[in-house]
Amino acid sequence: MKEYKYKINGNKFTVSVGDVTDNEVMVEVNGVPYKVELDKKKTAPQRPALSQSGQTNMGSKNLTSSKPAPKPAMPSNPSAVKSPLPGTITAITVKVGDTVKSGDKVAVLEAMKMENDIRSFKEGTVTKILVSVGDALLEGNDIMIIE
Repeated sequence: MKEYKYKINGNKFTVSVGDVTDNEVMVEVNGVPYKVELDKKKTAPQRPALSQSGQTNMGSKNLTSSKPAPKPAMPSNPSAVKSPLPGTITAITVKVGDTVKSGDKVAVLEAMKMENDIRSFKEGTVTKILVSVGDALLEGNDIMIIE
């Protein structure tokens, strides 16, 4: 795997790119693996073919195919508090073992020069904190586990 370090809008990203197999490649961004599908090479434009009736036939093409965005290859923990948008963790307001209620502030995420309070979505105990202050996150990254 080749590793690259990027800084985008002040956020640091470490990207590891694996070998390309067919049109797929494994990419890891800040430790989160993704299976990425590459665009296929463009082929020469298809020329119209004349049928015996004199009508042109371009073949059938599906012009409205859309695929969902790639998801992380590793499933996320359903008890995890997730990052609602890309940004940088500026504060963690709880520690492992703390009991929280639904709606309690557990962290602060800076995104687009705005501080966003990250709140617990359920009542429980913080069992694991998965990030540190200064970590750059993508949307959907796990921040901590509350069980």
